Amino acid sequence: MKSFKTLIAVTLSVITASATIADAQYYQIANALPSLISPALSGSMAYKGFVEVSGLGGIGVNRANFIGISTSQGFQYSSWFFMGAGIGVDIAMARNNENRTNPDTYSPYYNDNNAETVAMIPVFSDFRFSIPAGQAVSFYIDAKIGAAWFLGDDYLQLHDGSMGHGAQFFLQPSVGLRIPVNSSNSRQAINFGVTYRLLTSGNNYSWYDRTLTLNSFGASIAFEW
Repeated sequence: MKSFKTLIAVTLSVITASATIADAQYYQIANALPSLISPALSGSMAYKGFVEVSGLGGIGVNRANFIGISTSQGFQYSSWFFMGAGIGVDIAMARNNENRTNPDTYSPYYNDNNAETVAMIPVFSDFRFSIPAGQAVSFYIDAKIGAAWFLGDDYLQLHDGSMGHGAQFFLQPSVGLRIPVNSSNSRQAINFGVTYRLLTSGNNYSWYDRTLTLNSFGASIAFEW
């Protein structure tokens, strides 16, 4: 009985000590929050935004063209690195839909709720690297990684299936040239880029399986501030 009481006493002591330590940690975190937020509010961690217009042409058997506009908002963490988040609106236009593979096999998905043109919303993280850093005119490498959804109830009708409902994996790397446009404000620039886009997911209807992939190449132009 004495050992049991001792065990209870030790357990209560440990719980009390742990609670005290946790309170101290929370207190330290609360005190540290202003120092974490203040760089963004003061501008020492430079806020930066982009607006980008792009056009891409599809390649492969299942393919689609895309035209769209997107914006990225984030912070310039150093002279060579930007990180932020973005959202866009695209129009996807299917190509090469003639002579589809066995369309009668899954005719309900082709004849109902299918379209050759649909709107798409990509949501992504954006990572951008400047080479060389700090130069007036420089090259850049950009990578947008996230997900995309087609709006409405329609699937995008392709050669070997239909792509649509659910999130599609979205990847769009670009390389290009950054050209400043304001001599008094180096933050303002025009970006001309060559772009690749990958869309893929298993939330589709296909003759072969439920995975469909779209590949496309194109160009983009963006304004940054």
